[in-house]
Amino acid sequence: MADTRQAAEHDAVRWRGAPVEGQPQAAVLLLHGGRADGLQAPGERSPARLRMRPFVTAVERAVRPHPVAVGEVVYRVRGWNGERADAAVDAVAALDQVKAELGPVPVVLVGHSMGGRAALYAAAEPQVTGVVALAPWCVPGDPWQQFQGKCLVVLHDVSDKVTDPAASRAFAAAARAAGARACEYQVHGSGHGMLRRAGDWQAVSTRMVQGMLGLCPFPEQVAAALALRGEAPGGLDLRLPHRRELS
Repeated sequence: MADTRQAAEHDAVRWRGAPVEGQPQAAVLLLHGGRADGLQAPGERSPARLRMRPFVTAVERAVRPHPVAVGEVVYRVRGWNGERADAAVDAVAALDQVKAELGPVPVVLVGHSMGGRAALYAAAEPQVTGVVALAPWCVPGDPWQQFQGKCLVVLHDVSDKVTDPAASRAFAAAARAAGARACEYQVHGSGHGMLRRAGDWQAVSTRMVQGMLGLCPFPEQVAAALALRGEAPGGLDLRLPHRRELS
């Protein structure tokens, strides 16, 4: 894999929403999807980027009363590109920018598809305390040891044909065995693009961000799943609730 501390030639974070009053005490970074290969710059109106905008808005609203900065990771190119791992390079550059601008504040990452894979890689950085991975692109051999002592919640539709839900579940299980607090939501009746049941994806993701930041408790079933340690056989899988069921 490429050196994830490779310098980016652009601002790697685009801050969203109104400036936080006072010094931010935490940050949330959102990472959209992309392609396996591609050296073109992502378009401003690309479907992958637009797909994440409602998540950005939902997170902004949820953290607005608190000193939490919200930003989007800006990719130099649209592809992962094999060992170059460009999206992971950009995610680490974004974390370096957060540290330079805000100090060593805790960061929660929310990533979809390729952005989910980049977030999983970037969790090796010390300031990352948790990751919400949405239909992440998990590949056998990707590292999971970096999640020791950190929080990981995966959401994946069971019928996803673009990225493999079984692979993301295996990643979550391996991360838990490595010492993570980890669980996975099984999504039914949606798809890889998160367009069906979009409100449920957004509501649950936002609640997970709030829990990782300590702004509110996790739902009871999530707290119980995250409390399991090591290779505990039960409690990894949860069923994605509807917004009205979230408590």
